[in-house]
Amino acid sequence: MKRTLLVAAVSFAACAAFSPVQAKDSFDGPTVSERLESAHKAIKAKDYDRAMKELQAAVKDEPRNPDVHNLIGYTYRVRANPDLPKSFEHYNLALKYNPNHKGTMEYMGEAYLMDKKPEEAEKMLTRLETTCGNQTCAEYQELFKAIADYKSAKK
Repeated sequence: MKRTLLVAAVSFAACAAFSPVQAKDSFDGPTVSERLESAHKAIKAKDYDRAMKELQAAVKDEPRNPDVHNLIGYTYRVRANPDLPKSFEHYNLALKYNPNHKGTMEYMGEAYLMDKKPEEAEKMLTRLETTCGNQTCAEYQELFKAIADYKSAKK
C-alpha cells in the first residue's frame, strides 16, 4: 500500500512539473516589480503613454498594489492634459490599500494644489507629518515646498 501511494505521489509530481499551466508561468512576461521599474524610467523620460501601458498591465496582475495605483495617479496628473478625477481615483485606491503610503500623500497633496484646493493639500501635509513622525521625511519636505510655492504664486 505504501509503495502504491509513493508511486502515485511521484507520478502526480511529475505530471504537475510538466503541465501546460506550470510551463506557462515561467513565460508570463515581466513581473509587477519590473513593470514598475519600466514605468519609472518612462516617467523620467516623460513618456507617459509608455508608463501608463506598463502600469495598466501591472494593475491587472496586482489590482491591490498601492505603488501601482500611486504611479497611475501620478501619470494621470502630470500628462500634458491632466486628468485629476482619474488621478484622485487612483490615489484613493493606493491609500485604501496602504493608508500610510507617504508617496501617495505627497502626490495627492500636489494634485489638490493643481485643483486649487490648498486646504486639502495642507490636510495631506498634516497626515504626512503624523505618518513620518516628524517634518523631515522627503515627502513632507516636497509637499511643504509645493504648498509654499503655491501660496507665494497667489500673492
